[in-house]
Amino acid sequence: MTQSPFLLCARQELLLAVRSRWTQVFAAVFAGLSLAVAVSGYTLSGGRGVQDFSRTTASIVQLVLLLVPLSALLIGVLSLSPERGAAELLFSQPVSRRSVFLGQAAGLWAALTAAQAIGFGAAGAVIFSHSGSEGIGGFALLFAGASVLTASFLGIAAILSAGVVGRRRAKALALALVIWFVATVLFDILALGLASLLRSGTASRVLIVSVVLNPIGALRTGALLALQGTTAFGSASLAFLRFTKGPGGAAMLLSGSLLLWTAVPFVFAVRRLEKADI
Repeated sequence: MTQSPFLLCARQELLLAVRSRWTQVFAAVFAGLSLAVAVSGYTLSGGRGVQDFSRTTASIVQLVLLLVPLSALLIGVLSLSPERGAAELLFSQPVSRRSVFLGQAAGLWAALTAAQAIGFGAAGAVIFSHSGSEGIGGFALLFAGASVLTASFLGIAAILSAGVVGRRRAKALALALVIWFVATVLFDILALGLASLLRSGTASRVLIVSVVLNPIGALRTGALLALQGTTAFGSASLAFLRFTKGPGGAAMLLSGSLLLWTAVPFVFAVRRLEKADI
């Protein structure tokens, strides 16, 4: 049975990404840091032993929010923007550019998710052997969120890479770093700064909108609410829950934000690629 062009491209990109030193380095670094978080948490707080799943999940959230977007943006741009000769050969085949491009992105997403699974799996195995399975649901939920966040930033990388070949890839990489810095650091600072200048009601609405507009903020808020409830970030979480009419509405709004950040960038990337002169 003949496979579709999409699946063929996805399988080929998966194999290339698994062999890539960039993916291997990311897998090793993420696994090492995840294990370090699991093992050192109690030590830093004056205790001994390995943290349980709940404590590790709360501690590892920031690691996910920093490393996952960065790896998806940089590895995505490097993989989805080929050299000129390779691009001409690839897109001259009797297959739609959409199938080729989305297949590559799917294979790359699978490789990066597998790299994250190594880190989560290694930390999870150590935690389970020392502290049992209590809190494993939140740990698994964070892994699922990291996978969706990977897809979201791969979509942004796809926009930067669509139709980009040769030397223009360096500019795309630089822009990827700028986007990562804005999304992970600057966006929250600007939102908090603006909120501090407004009245409490308006400030709460600004913070709520900032969470929905930033996939990193959406995952952070969802993870903290799932793990710690309304104690996660005080009055801000209460305002968010009032706006969404409870945890169910909050989960739907945050999930919708992440899904939109996954789908919409790929739509724009495909349109850009189809108009590009390669």
